Amino acid sequence: MKCALIEMMDVFKLRELGAADILKSFTPLFDRVLVERFAPEVKTKGGIMLPEKSVGKVLEATVVAAGPGARNEKGDFVPMAVKVGDRVLLPEYGGTKVVVEEKEYYIFRETDIMGKWAN
Repeated sequence: MKCALIEMMDVFKLRELGAADILKSFTPLFDRVLVERFAPEVKTKGGIMLPEKSVGKVLEATVVAAGPGARNEKGDFVPMAVKVGDRVLLPEYGGTKVVVEEKEYYIFRETDIMGKWAN
Protein backbone atom coordinates (compact mmCIF):
# COMPACT_ATOMS: atom_id res chain seq x y z
CA MET A 1 0.00 0.00 0.00
CA LYS A 2 1.40 3.40 -0.98
CA CYS A 3 0.86 6.45 1.17
CA ALA A 4 1.44 10.11 0.43
CA LEU A 5 2.25 12.82 2.93
CA ILE A 6 0.35 16.05 2.31
CA GLU A 7 1.65 19.10 4.09
CA MET A 8 -0.71 21.78 5.37
CA MET A 9 0.86 24.32 3.00
CA ASP A 10 -0.20 22.13 0.05
CA VAL A 11 -3.78 22.09 1.35
CA PHE A 12 -3.78 25.89 1.66
CA LYS A 13 -2.42 26.23 -1.89
CA LEU A 14 -5.27 24.06 -3.20
CA ARG A 15 -7.83 26.22 -1.41
CA GLU A 16 -6.34 29.38 -2.95
CA LEU A 17 -6.74 28.07 -6.49
CA GLY A 18 -9.65 29.69 -8.29
CA ALA A 19 -11.85 28.19 -10.99
CA ALA A 20 -9.60 29.63 -13.71
CA ASP A 21 -6.51 27.98 -12.20
CA ILE A 22 -8.28 24.65 -11.81
CA LEU A 23 -9.53 24.73 -15.41
CA LYS A 24 -6.08 25.65 -16.76
CA SER A 25 -4.70 22.46 -15.25
CA PHE A 26 -7.54 20.28 -16.64
CA THR A 27 -7.25 18.52 -20.00
CA PRO A 28 -10.10 16.29 -21.19
CA LEU A 29 -9.13 12.85 -22.48
CA PHE A 30 -9.35 11.77 -26.11
CA ASP A 31 -12.24 13.48 -27.99
CA ARG A 32 -13.90 15.06 -24.97
CA VAL A 33 -14.60 18.80 -24.75
CA LEU A 34 -15.26 20.92 -21.65
CA VAL A 35 -17.71 23.76 -22.35
CA GLU A 36 -19.34 26.61 -20.47
CA ARG A 37 -22.92 27.31 -21.55
CA PHE A 38 -23.96 30.88 -22.31
CA ALA A 39 -26.19 32.55 -19.73
CA PRO A 40 -29.90 32.42 -20.63
CA GLU A 41 -31.66 35.61 -21.68
CA VAL A 42 -33.94 36.62 -18.81
CA LYS A 43 -35.10 39.89 -20.35
CA THR A 44 -36.83 40.52 -23.69
CA LYS A 45 -35.72 43.23 -26.12
CA GLY A 46 -38.70 45.25 -24.89
CA GLY A 47 -37.42 45.07 -21.30
CA ILE A 48 -39.86 42.49 -19.91
CA MET A 49 -38.33 40.14 -17.33
CA LEU A 50 -38.99 36.47 -18.11
CA PRO A 51 -39.78 33.93 -15.37
CA GLU A 52 -37.27 31.08 -14.95
CA LYS A 53 -39.77 28.47 -16.16
CA SER A 54 -40.25 30.17 -19.52
CA VAL A 55 -36.52 30.42 -20.26
CA GLY A 56 -35.42 27.47 -22.39
CA LYS A 57 -32.19 25.53 -22.15
CA VAL A 58 -29.26 27.40 -23.68
CA LEU A 59 -27.72 25.33 -26.46
CA GLU A 60 -24.73 27.59 -27.15
CA ALA A 61 -21.44 27.33 -25.29
CA THR A 62 -17.78 28.30 -25.32
CA VAL A 63 -15.09 25.61 -25.42
CA VAL A 64 -12.99 25.89 -22.25
CA ALA A 65 -10.74 22.84 -22.78
CA ALA A 66 -10.37 20.16 -25.44
CA GLY A 67 -8.66 16.79 -25.51
CA PRO A 68 -6.03 15.78 -28.10
CA GLY A 69 -8.52 13.88 -30.27
CA ALA A 70 -9.89 10.40 -30.85
CA ARG A 71 -7.94 7.44 -32.15
CA ASN A 72 -8.82 5.88 -35.50
CA GLU A 73 -8.71 2.17 -36.42
CA LYS A 74 -4.92 2.36 -36.96
CA GLY A 75 -4.38 3.90 -33.52
CA ASP A 76 -3.47 7.36 -34.84
CA PHE A 77 -4.93 10.49 -33.26
CA VAL A 78 -7.55 12.29 -35.32
CA PRO A 79 -7.20 15.99 -34.42
CA MET A 80 -10.12 17.86 -32.87
CA ALA A 81 -12.33 20.08 -35.03
CA VAL A 82 -12.91 22.47 -32.10
CA LYS A 83 -10.43 24.39 -29.98
CA VAL A 84 -10.45 26.51 -26.83
CA GLY A 85 -12.49 29.68 -27.37
CA ASP A 86 -14.74 28.27 -30.12
CA ARG A 87 -18.47 29.00 -29.89
CA VAL A 88 -20.36 25.73 -30.36
CA LEU A 89 -23.93 24.45 -30.66
CA LEU A 90 -24.84 21.70 -28.19
CA PRO A 91 -27.52 19.02 -28.33
CA GLU A 92 -30.55 19.59 -26.13
CA TYR A 93 -29.72 16.57 -23.96
CA GLY A 94 -26.48 14.93 -22.92
CA GLY A 95 -23.16 15.95 -21.50
CA THR A 96 -21.76 15.44 -18.03
CA LYS A 97 -22.25 18.34 -15.62
CA VAL A 98 -19.16 19.47 -13.68
CA VAL A 99 -19.35 22.17 -10.99
CA VAL A 100 -16.19 24.16 -10.20
CA GLU A 101 -16.49 26.93 -7.61
CA GLU A 102 -20.27 27.17 -8.13
CA LYS A 103 -19.91 27.53 -11.94
CA GLU A 104 -21.41 24.86 -14.17
CA TYR A 105 -19.44 23.29 -16.99
CA TYR A 106 -20.31 20.32 -19.20
CA ILE A 107 -18.19 17.60 -20.80
CA PHE A 108 -19.27 16.34 -24.24
CA ARG A 109 -17.69 14.07 -26.80
CA GLU A 110 -16.71 16.03 -29.87
CA THR A 111 -19.03 13.89 -32.00
CA ASP A 112 -21.99 15.03 -29.85
CA ILE A 113 -21.36 18.72 -30.62
CA MET A 114 -23.72 19.84 -33.39
CA GLY A 115 -21.49 22.51 -34.95
CA LYS A 116 -19.43 25.64 -34.39
CA TRP A 117 -19.63 29.24 -35.50
CA ALA A 118 -16.91 30.76 -37.68
CA ASN A 119 -14.86 33.38 -35.87
